[in-house]
Amino acid sequence: MEDGRPIFLQIAELIENSIIDGTLPEEGQVPSTNELAAFHRINPATAGKGVNQLVDDGILYKKRGIGMFVATGARATLRSRRREEFAQQYLHPLLTEAHKLGIDADDLKRMIDSWEEGR
Repeated sequence: MEDGRPIFLQIAELIENSIIDGTLPEEGQVPSTNELAAFHRINPATAGKGVNQLVDDGILYKKRGIGMFVATGARATLRSRRREEFAQQYLHPLLTEAHKLGIDADDLKRMIDSWEEGR
């Protein structure tokens, strides 16, 4: 919990990551705010703010008296949103720089394929 961003956003992202990777399945129960707070040694209100952000986004929903659960379709929603963020953060600048350097799509694909082979 120390990357400079607000802690509640980091909590929300941790939960999102667990949904995306399948650790938290759709319709699965999410750890309580008290469990999150104890595990990460943060204030329960901060953990609650992260969870509530995901409720507001339609990723989680509350079953009164039981807890928070992952909404049906949450994984697809998160993957779609993350793909768009990926394109904006990484792909757009990559393509802009490639264009400046005269690298066309075929050259770029060859570079990516070559990099993949070397991994």
